Amino acid sequence: MKNLRITVNGTVYDVQVEEVDGTSAPATPAAKPVAAPKAAPAPKPVVSGGEPVKSPMPGTIISVNVTAGQAVKKGDVLVVLEAMKMENEIKAAKDGKVINVAVNKGESVDTGAVLVTIG
Repeated sequence: MKNLRITVNGTVYDVQVEEVDGTSAPATPAAKPVAAPKAAPAPKPVVSGGEPVKSPMPGTIISVNVTAGQAVKKGDVLVVLEAMKMENEIKAAKDGKVINVAVNKGESVDTGAVLVTIG
C-alpha cells in the first residue's frame, strides 16, 4: 500500500494505492479533498446613511450603469445581474443620488449583497 498526495485543479487529495495481481479488488471509498486555505474577500467600503439596494439573488454583475454622485430617478436601471443565464435589471426604488457603488462588472455577489447605496 502506497500513500500519495495528488493535486487536481488546485485541490489536494491524499490517496492510498494498492497494487493488485489482476484479480478484482474490492472498491474503496474515494479520498476526501484536503481543503486549501481561502483568501478573505476584500472588504467593501462602509457607507453610512442612504438606502442600500441589495441583490435579490446570487449572480454575476454584467453591467454597472451608475457612478457615485449621479442623480437617479425611480425605475432607472442601476445594475444588470446575470443569474441562471437570465439578465435581471436592478432598478432604483426611489429618486435620489448615488452615494456609493459597491460592485464592479464581472464580480459575483450573494443574495442580500449591497450593490448601490442611494441617498
